[in-house]
Amino acid sequence: MHQMTLAEIARGLADKKFSSEELTKVLLARITQLDPQLNSFISLTEALAIEQAKAADARRANGESGALLGAPIAHKDLFCTQGIRTSCGSKMLDNFKAPYDATVVAKLAAAGAVTLGKTNMDEFAMGSANESSWYGAVKNPWNLEHVPGGSSGGSAAAVAARLLPAATATDTGGSIRQPAAFTNLTGLKPTYGRVSRWGMIAYASSLDQGGPLARTAEDCAILLQGMAGFDQNDSTSIDEPVPDYSASLGDSLQGLRIGVPKEYFSAGLDPRIAELIQNSIKELQKLGAVIKEISLPNMQHAIPAYYVIAPAEASSNLSRFDGVRFGHRCEHPKDLIDLYKRSRGEGFGAEVQRRIMVGAYALSAGYYDAYYLKAQKIRRLVKNDFMAAFNEVDIILGPTTPNPAWKLGAKNSDPVAAYLEDVYTITANLAGLPGLSMPAGFVDGLPVGVQLLAPYFQEGRLLNVAHQYQLNTDWHTRTPTGF
Repeated sequence: MHQMTLAEIARGLADKKFSSEELTKVLLARITQLDPQLNSFISLTEALAIEQAKAADARRANGESGALLGAPIAHKDLFCTQGIRTSCGSKMLDNFKAPYDATVVAKLAAAGAVTLGKTNMDEFAMGSANESSWYGAVKNPWNLEHVPGGSSGGSAAAVAARLLPAATATDTGGSIRQPAAFTNLTGLKPTYGRVSRWGMIAYASSLDQGGPLARTAEDCAILLQGMAGFDQNDSTSIDEPVPDYSASLGDSLQGLRIGVPKEYFSAGLDPRIAELIQNSIKELQKLGAVIKEISLPNMQHAIPAYYVIAPAEASSNLSRFDGVRFGHRCEHPKDLIDLYKRSRGEGFGAEVQRRIMVGAYALSAGYYDAYYLKAQKIRRLVKNDFMAAFNEVDIILGPTTPNPAWKLGAKNSDPVAAYLEDVYTITANLAGLPGLSMPAGFVDGLPVGVQLLAPYFQEGRLLNVAHQYQLNTDWHTRTPTGF
């Protein structure tokens, strides 16, 4: 049962081959047995899962149907879940139980999805390796000595190891797409504003976006259908109709114009990954796509711009965690200043402290114009490059990451080296565009992803291309040994 995709589970439940309760119990047992190797979960919610599964079975018995009705999933541990610990991977929120459900959690629960637990993540979503979590590093099921990517590494590792069919995740600079590439999954970052951020603990408010992680594009379409939509509680949510993402999966790719930026194939890209990307291009050409070389000239400035904007927003968002209202509080503070200093010093890990300090510096009176304002101007240039490119092509294709997953601890002493791994993913966040990573092969036994980018609100087009590619390749069907 654990090998089934979301789509197969939906068909099995509809055909009464098994119940949601039976499936949920199988997966909970599997998590208990195998997750100690991976550390992909922070909290398991067995009682809630069984209760939701029984309710889903009752709804089906009463004639209801739906692709997510009775389907087991997990939530990245920055989506607030009422009465359940929502830690953000941090000691700061280890004792925090959310008093309400995030919109994404509420929407999926209403659709009948079963919550198995909350998945591990880089602390406050800051990281590319899932090593900054206060609950310990997550391991990559393809090689337990390697990272699964971050910050959604817990969701990615759990789905890749077949502990569950799909999970929610978030993407601030590639945190859905990069773990998807590292663990042989399909991961989609929707257009900024497509999925509500209400109840999603913020890292960088103008960049964060929730999305699905699953094994196939078909499954991502199902999960995104349940997540997407306007939310009046979220001022950044966009009131745009949500199409039926599954309906367009079968569309032909004949005549589809695919742009390949020449800047993607620079010296920083592993040549073995470049070869796999070229192979995926040939596969799409066989399906009728037309390839065109394009240019994104300001891509080289994206990383420095991102690592000014994101920490600046983080320093503002994380100021609320001060030891007063909720979260970690130091013991026996001498005065209010001591309470602030020690609560934050004890509650936040090294990477979070580093980004808060960088962000506070960039926003300080003497440096705002020199750093933050300039970074925002570069952001506009990056967006303009994409707008010009999409006048010529329908989607943009390239590598998701410049290298395969690295060994645990390999980049801990050099955070900039880890930042550079985001070179292909952060531009979509700066511009607010939808992006998808899908499996494209292996290097030294480690998965590699190919990234697709599309114009605003064209998630259906990305899912269509990925689905057609997956009908003609089998990379996404490979399973890590031992799982």
